[in-house]
Amino acid sequence: MIVSNDLLGYKKYVIYQDTEMFSFSTDSMLLADFATINRKTRKIVDFCSGNFPIPMYLTLRTGANIVGIEIQKASCDLALMSIKENGLDNQIEVLNENVIGIHNKMGVDCCDLVLCNPPFFKVGENSNLNEREEVSIARHEILITLEDIIKEAAIILRQGGYFTMVHRPERMAEIFILLKKYQLEPSRLRFVYPKREKEANHILIEARKGVNKTPNLKILPPLIIYDENNQWTNDILKIYNYSKEEWFLCF
Repeated sequence: MIVSNDLLGYKKYVIYQDTEMFSFSTDSMLLADFATINRKTRKIVDFCSGNFPIPMYLTLRTGANIVGIEIQKASCDLALMSIKENGLDNQIEVLNENVIGIHNKMGVDCCDLVLCNPPFFKVGENSNLNEREEVSIARHEILITLEDIIKEAAIILRQGGYFTMVHRPERMAEIFILLKKYQLEPSRLRFVYPKREKEANHILIEARKGVNKTPNLKILPPLIIYDENNQWTNDILKIYNYSKEEWFLCF
């Protein structure tokens, strides 16, 4: 069933979602907030865009052109509905394409920032695949791998451009190896914790193309999702554009 929701606390935007597909989550909002955007940022590409929450959020931060790439047509159709509803046609472009080989369509050294909220899990004998193919594709590396994503980002980024990704901590070593392989130098890292006493369940990582050959990785303060009362922390409320009073009304 297709439904429309506010983009969290940003009431000016609505986003269309299918309740039987993979809906946008905290990961996407944290990634869009984490990304480095400055006055030199003119073109942004979002890999594995889903129903485009990241491109929509980014329009709140920049007037740069944003291209979202998503292989599942149903997700692209939802994105087009949201983009039209919110009057973002002139800023966001929807490409219903595979990220693999996207440089053949877009060109090389063509953008300033690439973001990706990718499928987190490898496919193996013990993979817990969802009965719905659309959900499995969003969660598991069925159509694309971590290396495919990093390789394409390195090709389309301009010198000095940023690659920003959210992923699972258990794959951090693999991520660093692949970033180095494709000459993307890690520059910022932030661990995300569901609660202060829990283990990190996500990482936000940024790397730059063609700069800082000497390692210069900055570890940012931890980001905690829920406080001791199971309420969103101030950091999360700020990202979601909610006040504490609004949080109570919503939940």
